[in-house]
Amino acid sequence: MTALHTALWRKVLPLLLAPMAVMAQGDGWPNKPVKMIVPINAGGGTADPLSRVLSEELGKVLGQRVVIENRGGSNGNIGATAAAKSPNDGYTVLFAWAGTLATNISLYKSLPFHPVNDFDPVVLLGGVSNILVVNNSFPARNLKEFTEQVRSHPGRFNYASSGNGSSMHLAAELFKKQTQTFIVHVPYNNVGNATGDLITNQVQFMFHLITGAQGAVKSGQVRPIAVLAPQRSPVLPDVPTMKELGFPIESQTWFALLFPKGAPAEAITKLNQAVNKLLADPAVRQRFMGMGLEPAGGSPDALAKHLDSEIRKWADVVKYSGASVD
Repeated sequence: MTALHTALWRKVLPLLLAPMAVMAQGDGWPNKPVKMIVPINAGGGTADPLSRVLSEELGKVLGQRVVIENRGGSNGNIGATAAAKSPNDGYTVLFAWAGTLATNISLYKSLPFHPVNDFDPVVLLGGVSNILVVNNSFPARNLKEFTEQVRSHPGRFNYASSGNGSSMHLAAELFKKQTQTFIVHVPYNNVGNATGDLITNQVQFMFHLITGAQGAVKSGQVRPIAVLAPQRSPVLPDVPTMKELGFPIESQTWFALLFPKGAPAEAITKLNQAVNKLLADPAVRQRFMGMGLEPAGGSPDALAKHLDSEIRKWADVVKYSGASVD
């Protein structure tokens, strides 16, 4: 080979190898944007704002955009069904919560998806706990007095929820089951209206979500009694837990990521690692906690066990309450 040929080869070889290098870099997951199906309308509830923070932060870690597709309706069933029927190539992920994944299977006579059989668990993001709040005129200032009041006046007091089968409804039913008390359920289509009626004493109390109740609590419009969580909330640290007060009752709306069944192991592992990395980042963690989320994380297997436990727990509560959606 002449010197001229050698010089030309040195110039040409990098050009020939460059596409191979790009291909090698793009072979791993993810090499294109990931779609995140969120089964609620844009701007809805606690889920949509959380999902948008998550997608933004995940995009930074993964090096690919995470694009949200809102598919609201039917307590999350429409979006979950769409996710279950999506390609299992690792580029569609479901962002869902306790209601859709753990309670709908008991509330509906039939579901077009199965929360265990149709999905591969990825990671538990965290949860937003329920909190018992009462109207300021309610004659109880702590959990002991509250329980005594509702027990001595069965059927006298009304509680509001965001709808039949909602977290607020089932948290109250769990309390009824554990304390053997009788309180009257008043379901609302709009949680803002329910909160307003609590403030004006049209209903006497709510097993609200901390994210929705914290403003009214901090402004003194309602009185907090106890949080239904294993530990106090960083959002309302002065409010005791029911467990502290001798009532080991826990209820929260938790959020998780799942792939359609049969997703690539690489996608499951890398997405799990990415979320755990975010939850360990103090700035991101604080961002979630500021929204009322108690971060969790952990392995796909831990989520699978959590989901199984929650399905069984809430099946008992739904059966006790007689709640049904269809």
